[in-house]
Amino acid sequence: MSAIAKRNNNENWSSRLTFLMASIGFSVGLGNIWRFPYIVGENGGAAFVLVYLACALCIGVPLVMSEWAIGRRARNASSAVSCFAELSKDNKLSRHWSHVGGMAIAAVFLLMLTYTVITGWTLDYFVKAISGELNNVDATTSKGIFDNLLADPVRLLFWHTFVVAITIFISAKGLKGGIEKAVNFLMPALFICLIIMVIYSSIVGNMNAAVHFLLTPDFSQITADTFLLALGQAFFSIGIAMAVMITYGSYLSDDSPITQNAFIVVFADTFVAMLAGFAIFPLVFAHGLTPDAGAGLVFQVLPIAFGNLNGGQIFSAVFFFLLVAAALTSCIGNFEPIVAWTKERFKLSRTKATLVCGTTIWLLGILSILSLNILKDFHPFDFISLLKGKTIFESLDYISAAILLPLGGLLTAIFVGWRLPLKEIKAELKISGWKFNLWKILIRYVAPIAIGLVFIVGITK
Repeated sequence: MSAIAKRNNNENWSSRLTFLMASIGFSVGLGNIWRFPYIVGENGGAAFVLVYLACALCIGVPLVMSEWAIGRRARNASSAVSCFAELSKDNKLSRHWSHVGGMAIAAVFLLMLTYTVITGWTLDYFVKAISGELNNVDATTSKGIFDNLLADPVRLLFWHTFVVAITIFISAKGLKGGIEKAVNFLMPALFICLIIMVIYSSIVGNMNAAVHFLLTPDFSQITADTFLLALGQAFFSIGIAMAVMITYGSYLSDDSPITQNAFIVVFADTFVAMLAGFAIFPLVFAHGLTPDAGAGLVFQVLPIAFGNLNGGQIFSAVFFFLLVAAALTSCIGNFEPIVAWTKERFKLSRTKATLVCGTTIWLLGILSILSLNILKDFHPFDFISLLKGKTIFESLDYISAAILLPLGGLLTAIFVGWRLPLKEIKAELKISGWKFNLWKILIRYVAPIAIGLVFIVGITK
């Protein structure tokens, strides 16, 4: 029996809007509001933005479409592993293709071991902003606040526990009772906070300098590394090869237009990233701060700007709540494919699966916390050249972001573009003519070549 004739045993999204909110919520995370601005700042502003947009449209959109198609096509599957396995069986392909789904789940699991810790940073700074601890800070004080947070394992453990507990609580209530309700609150709150911050920055900051920086390209800044960074950012930001889009796709109704949805999600993801730039850089430029401050831009540079502005305490709290909302929606999305696989593999109820997954992530996440302080000089994988000199936290990030995500994306593109019958994918995407031919070219040739280059460069640097 072909996959399309089967009945979907999974829950379905309440509406297309809710599905889009959840997908955008997963995509819109710290990758947009924390990582995107500082990468733009380090790589020449508008020139990088243009390259990123090209990568998002030519590689991000086709891969998101493909992952949703895989999830929806595998009608009775509930995890990324079983989705690949079912489609492979139906089309008489090697059962080993299921390992691609397993790789995606492994990637998102390892990512969660660091992401819950970083989400804890945003909560800590939100509390600091409300309490006024970030008022009138200078560069030395701001750096000291961040360094002290990383050096305090008890405080980090408290926030890590809080984040994992919230994630378990929401996930245990299921698709409609938990995930949908959470994103229906967090996503509007995120957009409202972001708009407030852009308006505030335009009033008290140097918006002209920010507009010039973000929208006036300097093509002399574009190098081969620019393309690699942009593609890597697209993977990280949109959430490709993390099993989440496949899992969300398995809950998708037959009449939901995958192609339109993909463009909406990628556009919204990019739009939020750009808005974050317009919220952050006017403050940076107005205070003579450097836009290429790296990962410290949000946690070390911005508190200096907020701390010396009228109403800075209020808007600092708004900004860090924005970060909290973005991080939590991504935690919820990242958690779902892990829970789906655990339910399926061990025949557990959703509640038991969330407790097992959450407890495991909580326990192993403690190692990430300790590697920021007590174990910061401990490099357990020195015997592996790619991980030599890296802490546990850095190793987990490297394995997931530099190895598993690009490799999973590459294999997904090959599976969909070359191994599955194109008529099956065409039936899911519901496009034809030049639109389908363009998707086919992108997924068969452009995506594998680009991802392959990123993977090779990532493991040879």
